[in-house]
Amino acid sequence: MKIISYNVNGIRAAIKKGFLEWLVAADPDVICLQEIKAQKEQLDLAIFNKAGYPHHYWFSAQKKGYSGVAILCKTKPENVVYGTGIESMDFEGRNLRVDFPGVSIMSLYLPSGTNIHRLEHKFEYMDLFKDYIDALKAEKPNLVICGDYNICHKAIDIHDPVRNKNVSGFLPEERAWMSGFLNSGFIDAFRELCTDPHQYSWWSYRANSRANNKGWRLDYTLVTSPLKPCIERALILKEAVHSDHCPVLLELNTKT
Repeated sequence: MKIISYNVNGIRAAIKKGFLEWLVAADPDVICLQEIKAQKEQLDLAIFNKAGYPHHYWFSAQKKGYSGVAILCKTKPENVVYGTGIESMDFEGRNLRVDFPGVSIMSLYLPSGTNIHRLEHKFEYMDLFKDYIDALKAEKPNLVICGDYNICHKAIDIHDPVRNKNVSGFLPEERAWMSGFLNSGFIDAFRELCTDPHQYSWWSYRANSRANNKGWRLDYTLVTSPLKPCIERALILKEAVHSDHCPVLLELNTKT
């Protein structure tokens, strides 16, 4: 199973930049999208069918033009779960899950901490999400959580760890939460296979950051421990330029 996660920073804008043509070429079985910034009714859904993804699910924020997640699938999942059931998390459209035989896949868009109010919300969300996932793992032990976590876990995951040590996304408290989340039974699939530095998935639009590879690794494919033997590939697809993020890929052999 080939899974891609992509913060598109506006699905309509990404489509204008060639997203659909890229999607057909990339050919994932499932693609998890974040920050779609659109309501389902604002989209021509037929274009996704034509691209080979007749099963598509959208969980938008209540606020138009903001946040939101989606999952596009080649084959129909057994079950689809919109949100977490926790109102303070769900009104911004940040969690969507599809269940297939042997594996469940979630698209996650964790809040950013752009100001003190949003940082408080982010920490609240992180705590609620951890509790929610702890319970979910008992029901769905083979779980993949793809998405934009808005956290760089370690110094290797950010271009300038010293200057960014007090910036949200690389705060000690955020990094400690990510360590605790991984230690609760998850594998960072990319870092399981690649320990090379300078591997990023987001670059600021300012100061020619992408061309100079001054980036952050904010996008992850995390898998629960039972799926560790199934990891075949985990890549950052830097050539895709429809967003300030780039996609991340995970290939699982669930027959292992």
